[in-house]
Amino acid sequence: MADDSIRLDTWLWAARFFKTRSLAAQAVSGGKVEVNSARAKPAKRVKAGDQLRVKKGPFEFQLVVRAVSERRGPAATAAALYEEDPGAKQVRERLAEQLRIAPSVRYEGKGRPTKKDRREIDRFGEG
Repeated sequence: MADDSIRLDTWLWAARFFKTRSLAAQAVSGGKVEVNSARAKPAKRVKAGDQLRVKKGPFEFQLVVRAVSERRGPAATAAALYEEDPGAKQVRERLAEQLRIAPSVRYEGKGRPTKKDRREIDRFGEG
């Protein structure tokens, strides 16, 4: 095993893209992560210079691995593990702004039936 490479799911966890390593492994298995434009498995070894594409929700991150780390550290340390493509970052930030501005979909129903509604439901069921 080479010291300059690490499992993909461990790297995603250490770089703080996912809260747990198992969530990172699920995302990789689900096809949400590509390494060098190819679908990968959680145990795929990544090293400095590899290109990753990570889909997380409506957002897509295009990254270049700069360093590897077995440990999850502070956010500043995690940000040093990768470099994000500036064009992709602009697109992601624009999408985030559009989602922030867009009206949210809210539940318009009234929730649980009132006592009066329950009585009407009972009457309807009786006959």
